[in-house]
Amino acid sequence: MAHLGVPHGTARKRRSVALLATGVLTIPVLAGCTSDGDDRVPVAVSQDIAPAARDRVADGSTLTWAIDALPATLNTFQADADGATTRITGALLPTLFPMDARGEPRLNPDYLESAKVIEREPKQVVLYKLDQRAVWSDGREIGAPDFVAQWRALSGKDSAFWTARNAGYERIEKIERGKDDLQVRVTFAKPYADWRALFSPLYPKEVTGSPGTFNDGARTTLKNTAGPFRLRSVDKDEGTVTLDRNPRWWGDRPKLKSLVFRAVKPGDRADALTEGTVDVADIDPAAANSIAQAARYRTGKGGPPAHGPGADITPAAALRSWALAHGSDEEAAEAAQAARAKNREAVAAYAAEQKALNGFAVRKSLEPAYTQLALNGESGPLSDDRVRRAVARALNRQELADTVLKPLGLPAKPPGSHLALAGQPAYKDASGALGDQDTKEARALLADAGWTLGGAAEKPKDTEAGSEADKKTDAEADRKASAEASDKPSGADADKASATEEEDDKASRDEGLYIVGDDKPGGRPTRTAVPQALATAPAAAAQSAAVMRQVAAVTGDEAGRVSAQDKQPPGGAPGAYAPKGTAAPAPASVSNRLGKDGKPLTLRFVLPSGPGSQSLRGVGAKIVEMLDAVGIGAQITKVDDADYFKDHVASGDYDMALYSWPATAYPATDGRPIFAKPEPATDGSLLVEQNYTRVGSDHIDQLFDRAVSELDDKTSRDLLKQADARIWAAAGSIPLYQRPQLVAVDKRLRNIGAFGFAAPRYQDIGFVGGQAAGSPANRTK
Repeated sequence: MAHLGVPHGTARKRRSVALLATGVLTIPVLAGCTSDGDDRVPVAVSQDIAPAARDRVADGSTLTWAIDALPATLNTFQADADGATTRITGALLPTLFPMDARGEPRLNPDYLESAKVIEREPKQVVLYKLDQRAVWSDGREIGAPDFVAQWRALSGKDSAFWTARNAGYERIEKIERGKDDLQVRVTFAKPYADWRALFSPLYPKEVTGSPGTFNDGARTTLKNTAGPFRLRSVDKDEGTVTLDRNPRWWGDRPKLKSLVFRAVKPGDRADALTEGTVDVADIDPAAANSIAQAARYRTGKGGPPAHGPGADITPAAALRSWALAHGSDEEAAEAAQAARAKNREAVAAYAAEQKALNGFAVRKSLEPAYTQLALNGESGPLSDDRVRRAVARALNRQELADTVLKPLGLPAKPPGSHLALAGQPAYKDASGALGDQDTKEARALLADAGWTLGGAAEKPKDTEAGSEADKKTDAEADRKASAEASDKPSGADADKASATEEEDDKASRDEGLYIVGDDKPGGRPTRTAVPQALATAPAAAAQSAAVMRQVAAVTGDEAGRVSAQDKQPPGGAPGAYAPKGTAAPAPASVSNRLGKDGKPLTLRFVLPSGPGSQSLRGVGAKIVEMLDAVGIGAQITKVDDADYFKDHVASGDYDMALYSWPATAYPATDGRPIFAKPEPATDGSLLVEQNYTRVGSDHIDQLFDRAVSELDDKTSRDLLKQADARIWAAAGSIPLYQRPQLVAVDKRLRNIGAFGFAAPRYQDIGFVGGQAAGSPANRTK
């Protein structure tokens, strides 16, 4: 047996602050597991891709697919890889275990005959048997040398390789050739449950064999590939990446002759669809509504159009206009004729636009990602776990999910897990460890943490009570806080200010952030005083006991209480303008807000300001109202999209924030850095990996470590469910809703759209029939 690998020690862990922002879509998705016999797995929302048999799909067309921007790199293992990197390489490189519609990994028969654990003792051994037809585009067989080169590059042993992640690869001890060239034998130094996550995508040894080719060689081109398509060109001027059929592809022949990825900003997607420059594009609800309207656009015979220019012209007004245009008053006739001509031009242009949009359908599903409310537990009021739990108990998660998903006709059940989504076999609702919305319990938790009515007016216990200077300073601070919270324009001024703000906002979008979102008009919410009877220590103690019982019920902890190591040490504008004519309410009195030691309980809520984040800001405004009802003040701070994640979320410059995480079938691997307990660095800073809430515990880390080393699927899932219950109880991350997935697709296209969990099967995508009804004549394929 030829030995192709060398043993090595455990690789050091790498921390990448940019991983969520840029590499989140490149995290390997989905791990093999089956549902527990006693657990009923919720059904996932089905994908919407207009499926069709291959014999119904035409051969030889070109499809143009919108992406946000040209990828910074074609190496998915680098920190600046993004969603475009993943989408493009999916058509070019081997994926050994692609995701299916249920969010499970399935062996890819185009590359593998089999792959399984053949030994567990004394060490785990996985044997890959490759399809004998599988070759790189230069004709070389895919084999053990490619596996070895990728392992060495990603193991973390050689710091010359600039990698964003090495999870799993650092556990490999050696890789060997099996009985023949089609077998690859991988031996692990430590057991690894998520072994299916490895070697996807698989790069040729020409890319991963040296730091130079790994770091720079695969950023702008891939000369050697092994997918149904090969890379033809990257045109930075045109903003396109063009793929052609791979002549050495051994699987089903791609129906498309060419596949073009075109950079189109999210805000420009509707125009691109209308102009016919793209065939497929992820869109926002506003663009989806425009397409739905286009399907209803009818001019009728001699009557006004259904909507758009001229739709409000009554028969009487039309008759009067005709009479003026043909009357004896030459001046009036000339003006009327000009107005009629202008209206005809507007109607014709709008009709052409509607006809173009009517050539598209909106495919919709739930994206395999959830949006969460992140609570920064590093400092301030939220460093106290009781305050975090109070924030969580103040939220009506169902109402927030309904706000985003119900108008789109999508299921709106809030996620019950941080580690899997409904439909995945590993899913189990563990939110009971924290509890549902309960205003009474939220107030009791706040009282137990020392936040009481009148607390904002009290002097700190460690200072002398009350010099006149102190009183004046406090009063001035209160007046400034009140003025800042209420000094917002209303009526026409509010509309003007809002429009100006949107024009000034940058339209950039962070792919890894999956940002969507809508400021809803409305006045400042009223504040509800806390009944004194609820602000009592016995009530708070009862709540703490209830939380412990809830965690015990979910985790099966016979002791009936949360481990001490799971407990963390204590430590503006509502985002909407009033409608026209609505008087601004008086600012809330500081006496109606909870406070402690002379300070009101106010949290800084950071949200993105860009035009693609409207609904996210609408959700934020509702959260502010819900917190206000229990006495928590929240000041929304809007920041530029480009700075939102890097300068605020990742750096910890926030109290509350909204951002999304993608689903993964490898939660033991991919979930650990997100929820790992932050560790102090030698320079005094905090090493947070991807845990941007800074909330964690030793016990949670231990459960992840045990789960990732457990080769029995059921045991591994049980450990992860215990970890998830403790993540809920720690209340650093509150999942709110699964993100909607809206995709505009040419009506003639099949096997493409809102894929949900599943990975695209690129060779099956194509057009059927002739020209779609109503689509522009210049849209030829």
